[in-house]
Amino acid sequence: MEGSKQQRLARSATATVDPLPKIAAYMARHGIAGLPRNFELAHEAFSGQNPELARELAALGVQPSQHNLDQLGLKHRLAVHCGVQAERLHAEAVTTLSRIKDQITLGLTQKRSFARSVETVAEAVKDDLGQGIEQLLGELDLLSSVAIQMVKAETQLVHDIAAGVDVLTQADRAARAAKGLALRDRLTGLPNRAAFFQQLEDVYGTASSGAALILIEIPDLAGIQHQYGEEAATKLIRKLAAIFRKTIKKHDYLARIEVGTFAFLFSDVSADDAHVIAERLFSAAENNLVFATENSQDAVGLALAIGHALSAEANDGLQLLVLAEIAVQVARANPRQPIIGHRATSGRVA
Repeated sequence: MEGSKQQRLARSATATVDPLPKIAAYMARHGIAGLPRNFELAHEAFSGQNPELARELAALGVQPSQHNLDQLGLKHRLAVHCGVQAERLHAEAVTTLSRIKDQITLGLTQKRSFARSVETVAEAVKDDLGQGIEQLLGELDLLSSVAIQMVKAETQLVHDIAAGVDVLTQADRAARAAKGLALRDRLTGLPNRAAFFQQLEDVYGTASSGAALILIEIPDLAGIQHQYGEEAATKLIRKLAAIFRKTIKKHDYLARIEVGTFAFLFSDVSADDAHVIAERLFSAAENNLVFATENSQDAVGLALAIGHALSAEANDGLQLLVLAEIAVQVARANPRQPIIGHRATSGRVA
């Protein structure tokens, strides 16, 4: 029994260390082109984070078409696939607009020709008021024929403009979706590191009275992955994200900026307030997230390292992040004091 458990852990550890050869072998065996977006699709399926995607990818069988692979990526809102879709729709929009431009140019040429024809007929009638009715009717038939062609061209133009607007609308939606995914952590749905840095810029770009940055790190995430496997670590991170979401208020900011690190931004709080908030977050995780150790069935809390700093203690967002990270390092080194705040007045972490 114990040996079987150790074998499972060994397999989990091996899969965690290097899944790339397994993914590459799967793609080669199933005839999947070695495109970056296909690799992302296979990686998402093999990571264990999206079982539905894994089943649907397997259902495509051998030699799946690129169209079906792309549709699967779009269905599961993978960033690269949404980006490819946005680029394709953008190219279609440019082509449509180019065609509309050519049709408008043609329409203007036809209108000028019709205007000249009208002027010619009018001048002919003025110069020869005695011309026969048959000749006049013939000229009017010519004008009528030109007018009919103009109406057809204008009708087609209206249709093409409507189609072009539809393509542009789809391209805009796809671009927005791709941009949103680029700023979103796929595992937790939280803002990612890129989105967090944008938020940091806003902290120093507004006339706010100050903000507090709190970083919460899982110090032994690698050990958890090795002991319990990648899937267990993934569930742990997702659960922790859900706990933190429920603990903070709607207007507070939460992001996942590293594999095992969460970042919080709170407006208009003091250093004491930030410490109290950090304690509340720590307690929420401690009370709602427990698991059994390898050598004991007793439930234990998850070890966390927490550091916080105030925006007033730094000149910009990057420096604020550095101060909070230094505080986390100190907390990591002393598990008995897992919450550390940076004090600019003393020039040290305390």
